[in-house]
Amino acid sequence: MNYRQPDKIIAPALSLRELKTLPRPVYGHSEGLPNKPLGYRHKHPWVQLSYTAQGVIQVRTASGLFVAPPQSAIWIPAGIEHQVRRLGDTQINSLYIDVAAAGAKQNSGCRVLGVNPLLRELIRRFGSLPVQYEESGPHGHLVQVLLDELENAPETGSMLPLPADPRLRTLCNALQASPDSRTSLLQWAGRLGVSERTLSRLFVLQTGLTFRLWRQRLRLLTALPMLERGERVTDAALACGYESLSAFIAAFREQFGATPGEFFPPGQQK
Repeated sequence: MNYRQPDKIIAPALSLRELKTLPRPVYGHSEGLPNKPLGYRHKHPWVQLSYTAQGVIQVRTASGLFVAPPQSAIWIPAGIEHQVRRLGDTQINSLYIDVAAAGAKQNSGCRVLGVNPLLRELIRRFGSLPVQYEESGPHGHLVQVLLDELENAPETGSMLPLPADPRLRTLCNALQASPDSRTSLLQWAGRLGVSERTLSRLFVLQTGLTFRLWRQRLRLLTALPMLERGERVTDAALACGYESLSAFIAAFREQFGATPGEFFPPGQQK
């Protein structure tokens, strides 16, 4: 028996600017946008989940940079100021979730979640639902499964912590602009007028990572958009500051649990 949604609850998509509250516990829409940064920080009174079926999406908050290729999605709690950037020809599905329906993750901070095949299809399917779907019908059941999958989705390592100290900010901003830079911590200490030991201590204190590990993670996250586009692993490694392909692959496997070829199978590359 085919289920037909009553015509009276079919509604056009709503602009977030028009909303005081969400029309349903979960509201979503699909969009294909050109690659451009949103030039302002903003926040919502509800949770935002951003998933890109193609390309890479990047979310920046005061505390970190969160990067999600198609294998993952970015969870942004209500009230968190953030800025979104789309890297490549992205196809984005955005979900907005009422705080009461968000579960324990609402209070867990911004994070990147792993997206398994079931969750991916649930996100895509939700984008085609009526805005005012019937909560007690099949669509409501689908939404509950979606929420359960999000609650159990694992956190990935695609996050780069950002320091608050202005000296470290200067250093980190420079490395983000030139991830292939080989400037040492000792050289940075000289430029910033502090000792290498002080700079090293501050790095661990404010990011939880050593300078070497922070720069390594930055380089690997920078490589994700290139690899997702189907560029050669060698070219991505060189562009991100690796002289050795084997060293890049080893670092990538350590960070993401797979080699670049396993993480982006050739048949899935664009």
